[in-house]
Amino acid sequence: MRVAARKDQTLAVFGLGASGAAAAAALMEGGARVLAWDDSARARDAAAAAGIPLRNPAGWDWSGLAALVLSPGIPLHYPAPHPAAAAARKAGRPIVGDIELLAEAAPGATLVGITGTNGKSTTTALLGHILGSAGRPAAAGGNLGPPALSLPALGEGGVYALELSSYQLDLVDRARFDVAALLNVSIDHIDRHGGVEGYVAAKRRIFRDRADGAAQTAILGIDDRIADGVMIELSGRPGWRTVPVAVGRRMRSGFCAVEGRLFERGEPITDLAGIESLPGAHNHQNAAVAAAAARTLGVDTPTVARALRSFPGLPHRQELVARIGEVAYVNDSKATNGEAALRAIRSYERIYWIAGGVAKAGGLGPVLPELHRVRRAYLIGEAEEGFADEIGGRVPARRCGGLDRALEAAHADAQADGAPGATVLLSPACASFDQFPSFAARGDAFRDRVRRLAGTRRCGG
Repeated sequence: MRVAARKDQTLAVFGLGASGAAAAAALMEGGARVLAWDDSARARDAAAAAGIPLRNPAGWDWSGLAALVLSPGIPLHYPAPHPAAAAARKAGRPIVGDIELLAEAAPGATLVGITGTNGKSTTTALLGHILGSAGRPAAAGGNLGPPALSLPALGEGGVYALELSSYQLDLVDRARFDVAALLNVSIDHIDRHGGVEGYVAAKRRIFRDRADGAAQTAILGIDDRIADGVMIELSGRPGWRTVPVAVGRRMRSGFCAVEGRLFERGEPITDLAGIESLPGAHNHQNAAVAAAAARTLGVDTPTVARALRSFPGLPHRQELVARIGEVAYVNDSKATNGEAALRAIRSYERIYWIAGGVAKAGGLGPVLPELHRVRRAYLIGEAEEGFADEIGGRVPARRCGGLDRALEAAHADAQADGAPGATVLLSPACASFDQFPSFAARGDAFRDRVRRLAGTRRCGG
C-alpha cells in the first residue's frame, strides 16, 4: 500500500506494532518523510531493521510536522493521553490513525466498516470470504489483522472490509464508510474512553456523514438496545439507508435468522444450522450482517448462500480443534469478556468449561443465567478465586491455576461422561495477560495441547 496523498509531508509515527510499522512503510513508499518511535526497545529494533527512521519524540520539531500518526493501542484520551498525543494537541497538529490513511490511499475504493463489542472479526472475515467467492476485488483486515495499510492496493472498484475497534474509530477524522455496521454494544474498554458514554460515542463514529452527501448504508443489530437506538436516529438522517438485522424473530424488512435459517426481506437465503464454522445465535447474527453487507454491494443471493456454507471460520473464535470420541474441543480464546463467553456457552450443551485470566468489568454476570448448560467449570489465572465466588454452588467448579491442569481435568471428566454433545470449551471471559501475552497465544496453547491429546488427529479425524 502506498499513501501518495502525503507525498513530501513530514509525519510523526508513534507506536511501531503491526499497524504502526505498516503505516510508516506506506507513508515512506508514498514519498513522505517519517519520524518514528515506540516506547518498546524491541519494537524500535524491529522497525530499524525494516528501514524505518527512528527519532525520539523529544527531538521532534512540531512546527514542521503535518500530523501525528498514532497506533490504536496508544492512549488518546484516557486514562491519560500519551505524551506524544498531548504534545501533538498542544502544537495544534492532527492526530490520525491507519484507517484514515487507507481512505486517503484508496479514494476510489469502497470502504465497509464493521464494529461492535463482539462478533466483528468473524463478520469482517466472512464478508471478505463472500466477496472473494463472488470474484470481487476485495481485502479484509484492520483490527483483526492484517493491518489496514498492509492490505493490497485494489484500485477503483475494490472493496475494503475493515474490522474497526473503538480505539481505531477514535482516530478517524475525514474517512467515511460507504457501508457501516454496528453489531452490538456491551461494556468493554471503558478505561480507554472515560466510561460507557465515551465507549458508545467512539462506536457511533462509524456513522459519520459523507461531506459530498453520497448515499451510505447502515447495518444494525437491532436486538441490541444501543444499536436499535442508532437505527432509529439514522432512519431520519439524509443520505442514510438503514438495514435492520435480528435473530429469533421474523421481519419483512432487512435480514433475520430464525430457527437456523437466514432470511432477506422475509425470503429464505440458506440454512445456517449445519454450518460448523458458524455455531450459535450470535454467529447467525454475524452471518446475517455479512450477508446484508454483501447484498448491499451487489452480490447475488446464491453466491452469498454458497459462501456462507464454505466459510472456514477464524482461529480462537469457537474454533473446533478436534473431536476425541464423542467429545468436541472448542477454542474460543477470543472471548475476553462475559458477553463474549455467553455467546459461546449458548451454542453448546453438556459443557466442560475452562474460564479465567484477567477479569474485566462485569465479570461472569452475563454468563450466570446460562450455567445450566455447564457440567463443570475449571478456573485459571487471576480471576480464579473471584469466579469461584461468582459461580457459587451453581455448578461444580475446580480451581486449576493454569491451562494445562484445567484441560487435563476437563478432558478426563468429559471422556468419562462420553455422552453425545459433550464439549470441552475454552471461553475464558477474561483477558490473557496474567499467563499469556495475548488471547492468540492462549488459544494456540490450548489447540496444541488438545491435538496432543488427540494423537495429532484433526477435526473429525
